[in-house]
Amino acid sequence: MKLGVVFPQAELAGDVQALRRFAVAADDVGLDHLVMYDHVIGAQRTDRDPPIFGHYDERTPFHDPLVAFGYLSAITDQIDFVTGILILPQRQTVLVARQTADVDLMSGGRLRLGVGAGYNPVEYHALGPDFHTRGQRLNEQIPYLRRLWSEEIIDYAGQFDQIDRANIVPRPTRQIPIWCGGFAEPMFRRAVKMGDGFIFGYGLEADAMNGWLRVQELLAAAGRPVERFGAQFDMHAPGDPYSDTEALEGLHRLREGGATHASIFTMGRGFTTVDQHIEYFTALKESAASVLA
Repeated sequence: MKLGVVFPQAELAGDVQALRRFAVAADDVGLDHLVMYDHVIGAQRTDRDPPIFGHYDERTPFHDPLVAFGYLSAITDQIDFVTGILILPQRQTVLVARQTADVDLMSGGRLRLGVGAGYNPVEYHALGPDFHTRGQRLNEQIPYLRRLWSEEIIDYAGQFDQIDRANIVPRPTRQIPIWCGGFAEPMFRRAVKMGDGFIFGYGLEADAMNGWLRVQELLAAAGRPVERFGAQFDMHAPGDPYSDTEALEGLHRLREGGATHASIFTMGRGFTTVDQHIEYFTALKESAASVLA
């Protein structure tokens, strides 16, 4: 099982130097991957009908993950970059193909694209796409991305996207892995049908492992070998922060449960500086060496 870390965007105030130091430190200590979340805008949550769920509002900072990964690829050597997840249906598919191809080329093949449908209708409204067709759009986008990355010329007319005998240049030298993320049966089924893996957001909760068991059932029914399908668990648990002992016990459970990747979660622990975040993931990686061996 490989161990990475989630970038604590909500607690570092959009500080670019903090982003730089966090990513370089994660690379230096040998973590496998860096996860970045995606929201283009922050929305005020008060007096909304229907209400906006989630943990973020108009004060929560976010960096664009693909732009950030392009920057970080130049100052790191081996750590992989994971969108966890990119809200793909609210973005133009061809533009995402161009951006992800460049990140993968510039990083030497270190991008893993996690995608999902999102939950915030205000964000969709600001960007233009229809919130209510996001699942259908995602179903079309995933195979379309793979064609954009691999074919020289595409002539395509889908329900949501079209291209007239054209394509991006340069293209990546490989098929960038696409992992799905979310919490519900439709995302599990989508991942099994067209994804390379799944990202479980609340990785230390029982529901996350139950979701993985469900994905394994669907893989078996589809005739797909579970050994060739990835399972990433971001070690986020709602409520009080977990102790170091609970973190190590959680990593052991995840490994025994067949997880291929786990991601340390440093937010919600009362840290006020990037140094504290770095010290935490460094110490946890060292403590987890025996669990991961």
